[in-house]
Amino acid sequence: MASVWAVEENEFSVTAEQEIPVQGQVSEISTMTEEEISGKHPEQTSELPIMTEKEIPEQGPEQTSEFPMATEEEILPDQGSKKVSDVAEGWPRPPYIIGSGDVLYISVWKNNDMTRLATVLPDGKVSFPLIGEILAAGKTAAQLKKELEARISPRFILEPVLSVEVQQVNSMLIYIIGKVNNPGRFALNTNINVLQALSMAGGLNPFAKRNKIKIFREEGDQTKIFEFRYDDVSDGIHLEQNIRLKRADVIVVP
Repeated sequence: MASVWAVEENEFSVTAEQEIPVQGQVSEISTMTEEEISGKHPEQTSELPIMTEKEIPEQGPEQTSEFPMATEEEILPDQGSKKVSDVAEGWPRPPYIIGSGDVLYISVWKNNDMTRLATVLPDGKVSFPLIGEILAAGKTAAQLKKELEARISPRFILEPVLSVEVQQVNSMLIYIIGKVNNPGRFALNTNINVLQALSMAGGLNPFAKRNKIKIFREEGDQTKIFEFRYDDVSDGIHLEQNIRLKRADVIVVP
């Protein structure tokens, strides 16, 4: 169809007067079906054919990934008791040994007169009612408890219920002397090794002979000397030299 448009005089509006059909003219645009627009047959709507469930190849559990999953045994390899003990050295650790200066709390059930705090004297003994002095240093709390029960029963109390607790640790002392930044005596409340002790002393000063450190330990009437090469231990070599310190050990840094 064609339209003839006229503009009225002295007006700016445009109106349509009539529509004149044009014969013999065929519209170039015709209605196209959805299939013709896409240019494809309805059966060819996708370049990739849809696979049926039966055509999909089955994959076993081992084919689900290009990278096989590690088993629990491979992720956490079994470590023998020897390897575990190497990682956690000293576990289970031995019980604490009572020393001079420690404060003990000794209690007897239903007997307040025999319940008291006792300080271990320099000679290693403590005083206890009715039985006098008894050697406590060098023993564990369990050993001292057993000995006290044996001396109290049956002379004073029949089948006593007794407990011994270390109330305060004062005897765990080590000494660090020589070319460290903070030499002196150090009180411990836990077990430490040589590297930890050197860190408590502020580390080595620049003039220290790092690989000639020695640890002196008294055992009875004898004195044992342990060598400690700082550079080797800090590099992970000869870790057996990084021993666990004991009461009254002396570290000498030349």
